[in-house]
Amino acid sequence: MSSLVASKKQTTAEHSVSRPALLLDWYDHHRRRLPWRAAAGERADPYRVWLSEIMLQQTGVKTVGPYFEKFLARWPDVASLGRASQDDVLRMWAGLGYYSRARNLHACAVAVLRDHGGVFPDTEEGLRKLPGIGPYTAAAIGAIAFDIRTMPVDGNIERVVSRLFAVDEPLPQGKPRIQELAATLLGESRAGDEKSRAGDSAQALMDLGSSICTPKKPACALCPLNDDCVARARGDQETFPRKAPKKTGTLRRGAAFIVTRGDELLVRSRAEKGLLGGMTEVPGSEWLAGQDDKIALKQAPALRGIERWHRKAGVVTHVFTHFPLELVVYTAQVAARTRAPQDMRWVPIATLADEALPNVMRKAIAHGLDI
Repeated sequence: MSSLVASKKQTTAEHSVSRPALLLDWYDHHRRRLPWRAAAGERADPYRVWLSEIMLQQTGVKTVGPYFEKFLARWPDVASLGRASQDDVLRMWAGLGYYSRARNLHACAVAVLRDHGGVFPDTEEGLRKLPGIGPYTAAAIGAIAFDIRTMPVDGNIERVVSRLFAVDEPLPQGKPRIQELAATLLGESRAGDEKSRAGDSAQALMDLGSSICTPKKPACALCPLNDDCVARARGDQETFPRKAPKKTGTLRRGAAFIVTRGDELLVRSRAEKGLLGGMTEVPGSEWLAGQDDKIALKQAPALRGIERWHRKAGVVTHVFTHFPLELVVYTAQVAARTRAPQDMRWVPIATLADEALPNVMRKAIAHGLDI
């Protein structure tokens, strides 16, 4: 073996040891204070870890914070959440988006209470058997709450690792390689401490990606791993992670019908399965590509006393994960004793905040009622 090859192998081995140590040292001095995160040296609460991880899927920390506190005040442990109704959980979740998470959250709490006596399984395998918990969430709970030596890879960690090692393979194809490399950053236990610090290593990478290794203009000078970052050395760190071109869904169009009876609004519940399942909505047409306004208007709810619908100027726009949406809004008023059509109901406008209304419906109602 040449001296050059031996030197490179020795450098690689030193890096594999020093990177986790540097990362943990940085984390010990700069860790974020988050409502779901245990203080240094304290054991994390699996319920808080799980609740936060579900909420943080597709949603930022600043948005999640108030919702997390609200949930915790209402349901302080998984047993109390498991005894709640799904409708109550959906109402509390309203505004966070991606509502299948709320349904899975409730189903998971029910399963933990029913099948595990209100105690989360302490293995990745056991966690993955629960509703709504996939490989990433199981690894995150396992590492942070139970010190399992595993590395969850979220968007922040993906970005840090792809830059540190200059992973040129675009996402999602590059995910397995990034996962493999991320595992090399797991820290060892402190002297005299039996804990693996796997959770601290994961949270350190999350914090690093959030505060320093940001998508744009990363603060490389402050990064504990900057001397060892391949992308930084090349000067192209902002180009990582590589991503395949994003496909934009076809625009869909539809109509929303805002019907008032005095100070009440006509609403209904969406089907349990599918987009926005179980959420509250105003009556509306199908959402279709190339939807014709006249055809959409024919899908208006049938109520006595409505001779014509008033179309509001403008449209309501909303972007879902797979498609953008435009809604034309029609309004009408009916007499005080008008009965709601089948599977619909009247609710006081003053109590709409208590309804499980997704953001697109809040926009439609605000547009229709001029509020």
